[in-house]
Amino acid sequence: MKFTGYRRSDGRIGIRNHVLILPASICASDVARQVMQQVQGTVSFHNQLGCSQTPIDQACTLRTMAGMAANPNVYGTIVISLGCENCQMELVTKEIKSRCDKPLETFIIQACGGTLRTVEQAVRCARAMVSEASRMQREEADVSELMLAMECGGSDPTSGLAANPLLGEVADRIVAKGGTAVLSETTEFIGAEKLLARRAVNAEVSAQILDIVRHYEDAMLCVHDDVRRRNPSPGNQAGGITTLEEKSLGCIYKAGHAPIQAVYDYAQPIHHKGLVIMDTPGNDPISMSGMAAGGCQLILFTTGRGTPTGNPIVPVIKVSANRETAESMKDNLDFDASPLIYGDKTMEELRDALLKELAEVASGKLTRSEILGYYETAIARVGRYIRNAGSKQEQVETYYY
Repeated sequence: MKFTGYRRSDGRIGIRNHVLILPASICASDVARQVMQQVQGTVSFHNQLGCSQTPIDQACTLRTMAGMAANPNVYGTIVISLGCENCQMELVTKEIKSRCDKPLETFIIQACGGTLRTVEQAVRCARAMVSEASRMQREEADVSELMLAMECGGSDPTSGLAANPLLGEVADRIVAKGGTAVLSETTEFIGAEKLLARRAVNAEVSAQILDIVRHYEDAMLCVHDDVRRRNPSPGNQAGGITTLEEKSLGCIYKAGHAPIQAVYDYAQPIHHKGLVIMDTPGNDPISMSGMAAGGCQLILFTTGRGTPTGNPIVPVIKVSANRETAESMKDNLDFDASPLIYGDKTMEELRDALLKELAEVASGKLTRSEILGYYETAIARVGRYIRNAGSKQEQVETYYY
């Protein structure tokens, strides 16, 4: 399978050519949005973090922002900060420069003399950068250069029965051709984690899969909570999913059948080929942000109940196998997989059709979320808890939420 994209200086291929207006903190987010609204070809998002964080939490935020700037779908980045936040401009730019050598400009609101002057200066800069980006031409690329993120949200029984297995077939084909597929949402491995662990390429990766699930469950138990009280969600239950284990068994179908090569921390740069896991929360925008920061160029997203969720950097192809949802929310969905439920088409026919859609989107076709402007984004928080408190085996563990 071939597609066309933009070749970056590090050799990677981007399927979009965005100029990213990156807010370093929540206090700069509205200014970044105003700049984006005035310059076609730019994207931005609301950064809810960037200040008043613990060091380990802030490090995750910096890693995620840098990963978004480094994503191959981004031509260059304009960072906007307030000036007094914990994620200081020099910290943000240092992290970005450690990941890529793309065009990078900065504006500090307090140094510029307020928001109006910052917007005026940043808009001029953004116009010039977009003009530079427009000179780039697409070139042919092979599917082996594709890094595919997989997500599910608003799931119902059709997700586990048809849509997620379909994604698994697509992931298998991408992996077989030398590409990368990324499975996420650690909380939705619970009850099925041993099935994934058996597919690890070695004992170390197997232990990592079990560990990321255990860390989340143990963290909840430390505060006398149980993840099963909130998962499946009310929407999952209304759709017919009865237990977290049932939801997890449906979720992991997205992983297809390939061996699991590695487990990555949230927003960590992904370097492996084949099937990998990224440790993310189950929250869709947070999970997708992590995979975008990891380097994924495209997201396949299944939904049974329906959701408009998109991403500012990475196009999101929305797939549903629920015929009612595919009809009622057709303005928000890209691919109808319901013929698989009703026996109207085979898995192979739908797999090939979805691969064709994927190639077209990679080559520039806009998804529904891009057309309608849905770019929900959030960054994970990092929590800590003490495992085996009070014993000789006491140790501090981390988890993402």
